[in-house]
Amino acid sequence: MDNKLFLQAFSKFFIGLIIICALLFIPAGTLNYPNGWLFIALLFIPMFFAGIIMFIKSPELLRRRLNADEEEEEQKIVILISAIIFLLAFILAGLNFRFGWFKLNSLIIIIASVIFLLAYIMYAEVLRENEYLSRTVEVNEGQNVVDTGLYGIVRHPMYTSTIFLFLSMPLVLDSIFSFIVMLIYPIIIIFRIKNEEKLLEEELDGYVEYEKRVKYRLIPYLW
Repeated sequence: MDNKLFLQAFSKFFIGLIIICALLFIPAGTLNYPNGWLFIALLFIPMFFAGIIMFIKSPELLRRRLNADEEEEEQKIVILISAIIFLLAFILAGLNFRFGWFKLNSLIIIIASVIFLLAYIMYAEVLRENEYLSRTVEVNEGQNVVDTGLYGIVRHPMYTSTIFLFLSMPLVLDSIFSFIVMLIYPIIIIFRIKNEEKLLEEELDGYVEYEKRVKYRLIPYLW
């Protein structure tokens, strides 16, 4: 067993849990924030089991997913803006609960929770299909173009899944204000994809041909 990898994964999982709890429950002014706990359950329970599966079956993929040291300057800016968006969205959700600014219909929260889980399943399938996935924009040694499964439909199915995840997240948290903030995220992803594809076209053999075969980046018939 790779004890170093296990410790790294567990510590990031635990630190992430603590940070999200702080960002939600401190602004909410209470631990009695049901939608906050619902979101934490939807996010961290599947993440825990996905981490275990990756640790056992694909430790190299897990190691790449834990690496967040982005080298591309444009991507560093994207990551910074994304972090600010997420911080603001979580804090607004907590404040919305504390002060009762606006409450969504329960049906919207249920639908958003289902969409969140389905997007999570899609994200897991992308991880299964592409062992080269990294949190940073890079081309790994020996990497090949993946063009089957979801990658045969759109070129960036991981980003497609994250858009559904992050747009449903504020609705799970019962915060329309957070949702408005998160609408910036798809715009950020478009910039990230354009920069990423430039790198892939230059450094990954066969990627230009792949772009000709699979025309859409995120959503079929749209973009």
